[in-house]
Amino acid sequence: MKIVEDKTMWQIALIQTNISAGDPDRNREVLESKMQQAAEAALKPDIIVLPEMRNTGYALEQIDKLADPEGLASRRWISEFARKFKVHIVAGSVAEKREDKVYNTMLVFDRTGAEVAAYSKIHLFGLMNEDKYMAAGDQAVTFELDGIRAGASICYDIRFPELARTLSLNGAQIMFVPAQWPHPRLQHWRTLLTARAIENQMYVIACNTTGRNGNDYFFGHSAIIDPWGEWIAEGGETEGIITGQLDLTLVHQVRERIPVFKDRRPSAYEL
Repeated sequence: MKIVEDKTMWQIALIQTNISAGDPDRNREVLESKMQQAAEAALKPDIIVLPEMRNTGYALEQIDKLADPEGLASRRWISEFARKFKVHIVAGSVAEKREDKVYNTMLVFDRTGAEVAAYSKIHLFGLMNEDKYMAAGDQAVTFELDGIRAGASICYDIRFPELARTLSLNGAQIMFVPAQWPHPRLQHWRTLLTARAIENQMYVIACNTTGRNGNDYFFGHSAIIDPWGEWIAEGGETEGIITGQLDLTLVHQVRERIPVFKDRRPSAYEL
């Protein structure tokens, strides 16, 4: 699909798949096959989105050895793919080793293969021991693709409305959410994603995994949610490619119709 001149129409493809814990080579092979399938579809995507911890999964006891040093292998691969297929890639997140620490880092590349953003997950999920094996990021990140500003969020981050609001106040019209979100919290997933879209009047694009990792079972339900909170595309619990189209003019329309940002009173919220 060609982007119209005002660059307000985007075709999205979410790669919902099972990430094998502790097997980066297999994960890359599976993802590359599915990414190529998406990129060569009759309705070509402008953006391909991948899930969280897509290189190692939550093999946390091995993460120090499995993590991608400086994210270099991931960066080379995704950059080459983006340039070859002329597609933007929100490359989920990877276990990235920097110096003596491992971070859960989202990487974003534009259709020329240039890296436009790297975001390390701010809120680490203690119930999966993420905080014991990984270091937290400390900075909210926004970026631009085709002149449209978007924001980065990873899985557990969606439980913290402050982050989504910060991204929207920094101009984000879309928030991308790669995830490994497990049963039994499907209702939380659907409710929180919807809330983040409605309260910030922006699109939320969430790419979850499927399958098992130890005692955790990931339920999929990757989704594209519009600024009204309507789910315009949603996956089931099996692997697949979820597609949908964004009309970025809708963000402006919603924000004009219900002027939440104009009506904010930040001075009244101070503790």
